[in-house]
Amino acid sequence: MDRYFGFDLGDAESSIARLNRNDKGTPEILAVREAKSFITAYARLKTGEIVIGESACWTPGAVERKLRFKSTYLTNPDSQADIRTFAAAVLGELYRTGDLIKNEDCCFYIGCPAGWGKNDREHYREIFERVGYPPLKIISESRAALISACQSKHLQVGYDILSKPVLVVDMGSSTTDFAYITNGKEVELQTAGEVFLGGGIMDEILLQSAVEASPHRKRIEDVFSVSQPWKNYCEFTARRLKEKYFSDEEYWKSHRCSESVVISYKTPVRLKITMSPELAEKMVEQPAARLNGKSFHAVFTESLQQVREKINGDMPELLFLTGGVSKLPAVRAWCEEAFPEAVVITGAEPEFSVSRGLAWSGSIDEELRQFKKEVRELIESSAVQDIVKEHIDDFYHTAVDALVGPVLEHAALPAFERWRSGEIKRLEDIDNEMQKDIAEYLHSDEARELLVRPISDWLKPVAAELEKYTVPICMRHNVPYTALSLSSYFSYSDVDIHVDAKDVLAMEEITWMINGIISLLVGLLCGGGGAAIVANGISGVLAGIVISLVVLLVGKEPVQAAIMHADIPVSVRKLVRESYVKSRLQKVSSEVKANFYEKLETEKNDEISEHLADDISHQIEACLTKMAEVVEIPLG
Repeated sequence: MDRYFGFDLGDAESSIARLNRNDKGTPEILAVREAKSFITAYARLKTGEIVIGESACWTPGAVERKLRFKSTYLTNPDSQADIRTFAAAVLGELYRTGDLIKNEDCCFYIGCPAGWGKNDREHYREIFERVGYPPLKIISESRAALISACQSKHLQVGYDILSKPVLVVDMGSSTTDFAYITNGKEVELQTAGEVFLGGGIMDEILLQSAVEASPHRKRIEDVFSVSQPWKNYCEFTARRLKEKYFSDEEYWKSHRCSESVVISYKTPVRLKITMSPELAEKMVEQPAARLNGKSFHAVFTESLQQVREKINGDMPELLFLTGGVSKLPAVRAWCEEAFPEAVVITGAEPEFSVSRGLAWSGSIDEELRQFKKEVRELIESSAVQDIVKEHIDDFYHTAVDALVGPVLEHAALPAFERWRSGEIKRLEDIDNEMQKDIAEYLHSDEARELLVRPISDWLKPVAAELEKYTVPICMRHNVPYTALSLSSYFSYSDVDIHVDAKDVLAMEEITWMINGIISLLVGLLCGGGGAAIVANGISGVLAGIVISLVVLLVGKEPVQAAIMHADIPVSVRKLVRESYVKSRLQKVSSEVKANFYEKLETEKNDEISEHLADDISHQIEACLTKMAEVVEIPLG
């Protein structure tokens, strides 16, 4: 993409920002009909021409005027047609001025309230798509505002915002959105204030006060009763006067702050709107019918309390205020009172924070696409397989060290106990029983759990070598290197993503390793292994003059073979004490490990090793893929 456009279509006013590819500066705010913040309104003239912005409110000869249709999008089907008409006209203006070029490689990011659901957002996206917008995406306005805060050099929030819980309060003219963001992930918070509360309430109170104070009150009220567009236009004037006043309240307390509007409906009439400290307090404290008889102050603080109660995680450490109403000093004070733990900040130009954040979102998403592309290329290469194959012998050693002792305890020892009790007839039968027990135990959940920690330790050097490839990818795209670090999975530090080793390597799938260990252990312990374990003990237990003479005359091996085939009385078997067998198993354990390592070097099954290496490599690659999918490019 060469350019990214952010379109903040608001209920009262809209703005568009544009960011060029590789531009590290602030997105440019484009003027539409010579206004960077233009009124969300359109008028249809008798000629069929569509006029947008402020002139749509007063241009003569209009057969239709529409304003404030964004706020009724979810409740009034006609609003979709109004949004479509307005969006098409805005697109035409961008082409007319050359700010947008036909068929250029660009995309649009368009904001919506945080409370809109997935289906609402998709239907909204389709409206813009149908009127011919370039590729576009709908994202939360509150998230866009946060991105704007992170990117702003004025705020200097920085990367640490990703590790801190943040509350974004986006105060528009009709709604106030609340979004809780932690680790860069947004959690939408539904509150009563989100639907009903907006700065337009204060605009209405200011306008009503001006009308009541006007010597032309009756004529103005008559115009408003038949012309909603003129009433809305006067509200816009009141809104701008309000924001002008609150941008420097101390100055205006001692200076006159007023605007005049000439209402050209049949016969012109002038309306003068004036701000004062008394009106400033009235706008936030006077009960309003639209707020069920409550004041703006009361509803807003109630909404903040609702948000606080609905936050499941840590309380926000940063509260970011955006939107025109955020300039009101009282709003900041209410936020500080509701969230004393948080630092409250406001952007220098809050009316443009959403559109700029939307444009930045396009650049961030493009960076993310490139990041994921490089991760896929790494996975498709042989790098992971090469690293795993280099360490595969260590993998065997790690697994055998962890499993041999428990195998002898849970498979070999129970088999001999069954022989001692008479359940197994002959010593030579122990081999078959033990072979089945070894296989069953090594495929058990208990054995797999035993492998978790040693395999985690084995994975650490593998992960360290893999970082030679993953760290540069992360650095190129401004992603924390831990996002692709398997090493972070095995640390006990507080990392953004914590995964157990058994989630990195699906133990139930490493059948090649388990089968390889089974074949080697069976070969070492069975097929005469039973005699190897108890032969010395049998000689001691059955020691006597007769047996000793037989051994001297015939030899040890024939005697041992006879004992292996014999159905020895249980009373005699009991003479082979359990303590002796356990002691013998401890000695056998080290012998089995030594023999296993020797066989690994001299008789290693290359097919098993190859399959095992491929299996582990595929699982590591799958893990990298999952990590890349959940990565979000840092907002700062």
